[in-house]
Amino acid sequence: MGDTAVIIMTAFNKAIPKVVASVEARMSSSRLPGKMLMDIAGKPMVLHVLDRLAHASLLDDIVLATTINPADDELASVADKAGYKVFRGSEDDVLKRVVDAHTLMQSEIIVEICGDCPLIDPSLVDLAISTYTNNSCDVVSSGLEQSYPQGTEVQVFSYKALEHVSLTIDDAAVREHVSLYFYEHPEIYKVVPLVAPDELRSPDTRLQIDYEEDLMMVRELHHVISTERLFGIREVLSCLQQYPEIVEINRNCEERSVRG
Repeated sequence: MGDTAVIIMTAFNKAIPKVVASVEARMSSSRLPGKMLMDIAGKPMVLHVLDRLAHASLLDDIVLATTINPADDELASVADKAGYKVFRGSEDDVLKRVVDAHTLMQSEIIVEICGDCPLIDPSLVDLAISTYTNNSCDVVSSGLEQSYPQGTEVQVFSYKALEHVSLTIDDAAVREHVSLYFYEHPEIYKVVPLVAPDELRSPDTRLQIDYEEDLMMVRELHHVISTERLFGIREVLSCLQQYPEIVEINRNCEERSVRG
């Protein structure tokens, strides 16, 4: 009877898909070079992203997907020393880099996270994963129909789907923007958007870091909000209501179109 129980449990575990988050990051950003190691509240930005993801209960693992460019040596070292897995691949072909990282990780479900999101909310990551696993769909995204603040985007899709795109699509924009092909082809992929509840709806609030003003804004948020415990979107929006001047710091910053 004991042996039978072990066999049943092993078969059950094999049926559970492996969910891995990849963080796309490099040091040679065109708008704010070196931002991934810039200090926010006493630690580099990349560790804010990775440490927040570590609080997502539905993730099996996390990998930093950076490049083989020597400029990213220190970035890779910082993540490695903090105990995170690191994959180094193509600098220009981000899609291939991410697929190769997940091939190494033996991922079955991919959670795509951009490295410039130091306020990523682990509860939103868990919501995206559970929505994906509990519905018949190809992609779950919190950024397709922007309702949450910018810089909290989470995309979830299968490794097989992304691998197929990588092997068959040679569009430069798709090679740079990992999940773009899914969104541009609704006739092929069923995408489920995560829509923020009214109290978290703030699509014009910028929490990602592309410019110096973005960095100043996020630093000020960390200064005002107690960092003794992990805080999420709800606490950020509450802070911005109390201190509206913080929103003005990066009010004029604009997101670039993925197709120019």
